[in-house]
Amino acid sequence: MLLAGNLIYALISLILGVLALKAIDHFLLKNVNIEEEIKNGNVAASIFASTILIFVAILIGLSLSK
Repeated sequence: MLLAGNLIYALISLILGVLALKAIDHFLLKNVNIEEEIKNGNVAASIFASTILIFVAILIGLSLSK
């Protein structure tokens, strides 16, 4: 039972993290496409995207643990 709970927790965190990254890309960075920048080799864009995912993971972890 514990494994199933952890799997559900991981899936929820992954989905919310990707949705948050897409929302930030769409609403806050209208002139910059993060996915295209990463495909073109922009290291700063990939660091920015990973930082957002880590931040969202921390927020989700704190909110789901209460």
